Amino acid sequence: MPYQPARFLDLHVLQHAPASLMNRGEHNEPKTLVVGSVQRAALSPQSQKRAQRTDIEDWLSEHAVRTRMLPPRLSGHLTHQGWPKDLADFAAQQVAHCATSEGLKTSPRAGHRTEVMVYTAEQHLLDDLAQICTDHQEQLALALHHSTQKAADDADAGEHPAEEDDASILAASAGRRRKTAPAAAKRPSTSRLLPAKQIGAILARRTACIDLFGRMLAGHDESHVTGAVHLAWAFTTHVGDLQPDFFTAGEDWPADGDPGSAHLDTALLTSGVFYRYATVNLTQLTENTGGDLAHAQRLAELFMEAFLLSLPQAKRTSTAPHTLPDTAAYVVRDRRPVSYAPAFEQPVEAAAAGGFLAPSRQALADYAALATRMTGTRHRVGHGHLTLHPEPLAALGPHHPSYDEFIAAALTDAALTASAPAAGAASPRTGRTKATA
Repeated sequence: MPYQPARFLDLHVLQHAPASLMNRGEHNEPKTLVVGSVQRAALSPQSQKRAQRTDIEDWLSEHAVRTRMLPPRLSGHLTHQGWPKDLADFAAQQVAHCATSEGLKTSPRAGHRTEVMVYTAEQHLLDDLAQICTDHQEQLALALHHSTQKAADDADAGEHPAEEDDASILAASAGRRRKTAPAAAKRPSTSRLLPAKQIGAILARRTACIDLFGRMLAGHDESHVTGAVHLAWAFTTHVGDLQPDFFTAGEDWPADGDPGSAHLDTALLTSGVFYRYATVNLTQLTENTGGDLAHAQRLAELFMEAFLLSLPQAKRTSTAPHTLPDTAAYVVRDRRPVSYAPAFEQPVEAAAAGGFLAPSRQALADYAALATRMTGTRHRVGHGHLTLHPEPLAALGPHHPSYDEFIAAALTDAALTASAPAAGAASPRTGRTKATA
């Protein structure tokens, strides 16, 4: 098969944010980066992705769950179905133990949470895992009985087992059963009492956001999905100073002599014009959707809308930083993506009349022109932009008056066809719900 380069959809946004705290650090301060030897206000890729993921999931009513709480939640689900609590706990631990080649380690001290996060489709997750447990309830009950009996015998003998994780306890109890069980007894032969293939298939299910952002679960190759979205740190195009906000909360029932304040503190806020950048590997996205070109296009459309309109939501009720992008640009390229972040390596200076939007727009357009001069147009499939500025920015491509028209133009340029770069082998689709919202 001849070489076909990957196709990328680059997205660039300039957006002003008023005084806000959209993404906090460990000390509750706005996150910052040093770029070009000066401090900038910043938004981490993780905070942006979460806002985008939750919005896309809400739009589609197709939710994924990232959790360490699978065993406790499954145990509660089984208990609700009438299982004894001890058997429900044991079954849930067995699900974790059989989930991957090495098992998902859990800890009794952490409420039997898994040590790593599971990321999978939420729909029918607990019901389907519970059904597997129900199908093997007799084996689970027998294994639990022998494990409990052995623990009681050890206690009577004065033995005090060292603290272990759930996986080692399950393995040890299975080993003891193999050594002590009469040959005629109906008992499990290994510590894995549940069908690992069925459990793995459930955990490998995908959603739109898993196809977009990817997934990795150690020891379970079937769950691995290479992310199609690459998202950069957003940062202000200019120096980003932190602004202290001293505030008080009034006491509505003050005692005589009280100053009337129940709480006082100082919050740190920041404001500025952010440069945000993401690229979508359309070839990878098509592979993630099993070669379904139309579905890949739909997911690219959803991501574009989320990238334009979704922001991290920390402290939103007291800052309301609900602005719209001032300028957005797209470029569809083959072979490799190109960020315009170097446009702001030297922080922009405020305009003579004040404000950073106008000089930021100009810096973005100037760098786009330089990038085009350097790389040429041979691998540029299409480009375009929108802006609130009265005059279009020619270096950013054709001007589009609205977000909807901007997105439509980008998708037209990005369209993958049989002759354009596309995925080779189709990926298996498990438990998929098509994105139709």
